Amino acid sequence: MRPIKPLARSFYQSKTLKVAEALLGAVLVHATPEGTVAGRIVECEAYVGEDDPACHASRGRTARNGIMYGPPGFSYVYFTYGMHYLLNAVTEIEGFPAAVLIRAVEPLEGLDLMAARRGMEDVRLFTSGPARLTQAFGITTAQNGLDMTAGPLAIHRDGRKREGEIVWTGRVGIRHGTEKPWRCYLAESPYVSKR
Repeated sequence: MRPIKPLARSFYQSKTLKVAEALLGAVLVHATPEGTVAGRIVECEAYVGEDDPACHASRGRTARNGIMYGPPGFSYVYFTYGMHYLLNAVTEIEGFPAAVLIRAVEPLEGLDLMAARRGMEDVRLFTSGPARLTQAFGITTAQNGLDMTAGPLAIHRDGRKREGEIVWTGRVGIRHGTEKPWRCYLAESPYVSKR
């Protein structure tokens, strides 16, 4: 599997819900000194603006969420619950805080490296959840603020047509804003974190 090229910045400038849906079927790639890992995105969540109670920007701009206010197409990686890293792609226009959380991918490349990082052999559990994904992909806050249109952390199209039904549901793993149907996933994928 070799992706063609990273998605352009213009891709991320669209409305966040549109970007979230369009990311399904795209390929997340992270080139690291240990090797390259890649996976097809099967699940995303949208977080949109200061009016979204679940968005990190709901209380305004801070040192932590400042990247969300920057140009689209950059990575926003944060540490949560004192143990997990989560990866987001910044969307919309500079100055408006919005991002898509990458919740799950189908492992495609670097499976041995993912297994070593996750300490397990069950491929279905390598990347079926946002914290599992970042562990398998070697993503920490060291990757916060990377230009995802250039790499080494990027999202690509590989020429394969997206297949299967897309399901929209409420977001999961949060306390506020669960009523918003801003989580989408590929219905037939066995790598989705929660149905």
